[in-house]
Amino acid sequence: MSDLNRVLVLAGGMSPEHEVSLRSGRRVVESLRRLGVEAQTADADSVLLDTLAADPPQVVFPVLHGASGEDGAIRETLDLVGVPYVGAPPQSCRMAFAKPTAKSLVAARGIAVPRGVALPRTVFSDLGAKALLERVIATLGLPLFVKPDQGGSAFGATAVDDAAALSSALVSCFAYSSTALIEQRVSGTEISVGVLDLGDGPFALPAVEIVPDGGVYDYAARYTAGKTEFFCPARLPEDVAAAAAHAAITAHQALGLRDVSRTDLIVDRDGRVCFLEANVAPGMTETSTLPLAVEAAGLDFAVVCRDLAHQALLRA
Repeated sequence: MSDLNRVLVLAGGMSPEHEVSLRSGRRVVESLRRLGVEAQTADADSVLLDTLAADPPQVVFPVLHGASGEDGAIRETLDLVGVPYVGAPPQSCRMAFAKPTAKSLVAARGIAVPRGVALPRTVFSDLGAKALLERVIATLGLPLFVKPDQGGSAFGATAVDDAAALSSALVSCFAYSSTALIEQRVSGTEISVGVLDLGDGPFALPAVEIVPDGGVYDYAARYTAGKTEFFCPARLPEDVAAAAAHAAITAHQALGLRDVSRTDLIVDRDGRVCFLEANVAPGMTETSTLPLAVEAAGLDFAVVCRDLAHQALLRA
């Protein structure tokens, strides 16, 4: 078995999630170092290729969030360089990052998804915004949820309770993406389910129940200590918890993900588990749900990070 000695953690990036990524990267580096692994951080910038060529690490551990970090571009580059890395291959990242595509693939496996439409900004000017918004509401009803078709950390995402709020929600969304995903808003318990594969096949971690102060799990609620209350394991009946685990593993497999993923779900009032989106580079910060679930499962976060990196090394 190959020995793992040197890991390069990629953190930062150019997306709005830059600071979150840096926090994730610091935690992974500190965890690996605690186990005696030489770990350093680097950004995905103009000197990265020179760094990889001059002093190739055994494994790269990407914790880049948002565009380029999760859309497959960095992993495509790492494949070109020939450096093994933790996480999903490029084509799987592209499918997961495109939320409408991910919804379609997961729905095809029998998992419930919110009804919705994906509309580019240009269609509103081409067809007339007023008439189109009226048709969206007539078809999907209210309340709605508007979010960019790509990206994370709730940037550009808005809950819409009435028709008057839909237009401004789209303006906010289009600041982060040229296409908006408009969905029926499912009321219920918001949960996050991490999936790990440490060599024996994917398994679900305990579901984390998310209860944000104020009811909206926005950027501040995600990354400000004390703004959100987490329950892990989630306060769910046993059969619903099992259905959530099944949905997360199904999403992981349907999208061709690898090593680690996080699936966001909502459980409606009838106990139905509904898929929202999947994440190929889950947050690793102190307030992120994946580390909370790792701890609840009785696992050591540092050991999990090391084992994920070791899996990547074995693939090489």
